Amino acid sequence: MTTLVDLPRLADRVLRGEPAGRASRPRATLAALALLVLIHGLCYGAAMGTFGGFTGERIWQVVYSAVKLPFMLLATFAISLPSFFVLNTLFGLRDDFTRVIRALLVTQAGLTVILASLGPFTLFLYVQGIGYQQALVANGVMFAVSSASAQILLAREYEPLIRANPRHRTLLKVWLVVYVFVGIQMGWILRPFLGDPQQPVQFFREGSFTNAYMVVIELAWNVLTGQARR
Repeated sequence: MTTLVDLPRLADRVLRGEPAGRASRPRATLAALALLVLIHGLCYGAAMGTFGGFTGERIWQVVYSAVKLPFMLLATFAISLPSFFVLNTLFGLRDDFTRVIRALLVTQAGLTVILASLGPFTLFLYVQGIGYQQALVANGVMFAVSSASAQILLAREYEPLIRANPRHRTLLKVWLVVYVFVGIQMGWILRPFLGDPQQPVQFFREGSFTNAYMVVIELAWNVLTGQARR
């Protein structure tokens, strides 16, 4: 059973990969990888939520952000998985699905470890007194860097699968599309993650349970037809 003491060692194994010739070492369980996502997601979520300070009611923004970030990642993963299982079955890759889940969870875990390592940069920028919009951009950059870096892990974990059956390459592209599609909607529902200091602290923003894509389409239509508010 993985404990908190084991997490740094597990994080190192995730980032560096399973060393060749170490087959005798037990591989990390799926539950341990999920725990890695949870703990490191909590860490970066808490750092992200400290924008605007953490005194008074703002402390709740820290708590909300810490809870929502790992929930968003794990919920997106869980929602995307059933359809991906069906597709793997249809493509004749069902026997590999346990290895597929491991590869995807290793990537998720690596992403949150990288995010948590960037937490000090986020806090440093906050201390410099940046504004709300700048904080949004800064966190977007941190997520972009982490996501791009996690693709290295994903490619490494999927390489044996693709080598054994090239159809995994096609399915991997499908996974990325499905995961991003679901992730955008989950992020929309769970916002705000920073919370504007000029507004009351909220777990959900008004209108959260709407379709993010419909909002974007409506906004684009209003801009094209000249109905956007000036």
